Amino acid sequence: MTHTSRSNDSSNNSACVHRFGWILAGATALALAGCSSILGEKPKKPTTQYAPDPRVRADPSWPNANWQLSLSTPNAARMIDSLRIAVRPSGNEIEVYKGAAWAKLPSSMIEDALLRTLEDSGKIAAVARQGSGIGGEYKLVLDMRRFESDYGQGAAMPSATIEINAKLMHNPDQKVVATQTFLQAQPAATTAVPDVVDAFERALETITGQIAGWTLISGDAHDKTHKR
Repeated sequence: MTHTSRSNDSSNNSACVHRFGWILAGATALALAGCSSILGEKPKKPTTQYAPDPRVRADPSWPNANWQLSLSTPNAARMIDSLRIAVRPSGNEIEVYKGAAWAKLPSSMIEDALLRTLEDSGKIAAVARQGSGIGGEYKLVLDMRRFESDYGQGAAMPSATIEINAKLMHNPDQKVVATQTFLQAQPAATTAVPDVVDAFERALETITGQIAGWTLISGDAHDKTHKR
């Protein structure tokens, strides 16, 4: 009886070890399969960030303004004001360039470029961002309508297209002094993203100079009339 019991125990232990071995082997196989699946994945291509940095020289013909200006952040739809670089392959389609992004939002690019241009021009008493604590007789309100690479009319090369509506307001009476829409479309040398970004920098430089000059001229004209 005793011998039979030991034999059965030995058989049971052997069976348990055998089954445990299969379980362990199966778990190991699954783990290895998971590892091989992960190792087999292609590494994601890193996103390249672009930061256009236009430098606009003041036009000597711009008037000297002895008033202060507050500059508000441009208003824009979320799809337009995005870190993804938008491209319009045809009239009603909007896509984005893969593996490429702006380093900062288009609205920030425009605000920074305008602020720097007006500050460095030496043509205005003071200019500051709205909410900075520095008041101004005038306020520049911007609406960004387009900031995209556009293959308009089936063109072979895209154009960096920026469209902005500007309103100059007289703060004391909250009246709109002047309003104008600015549009720039600079063709890219090729379809490659770096060339498209170069076109955006040129478009941003031109439209910044146009808006800065228009602001000074419009504000100066109103200031002279208002003081009579």
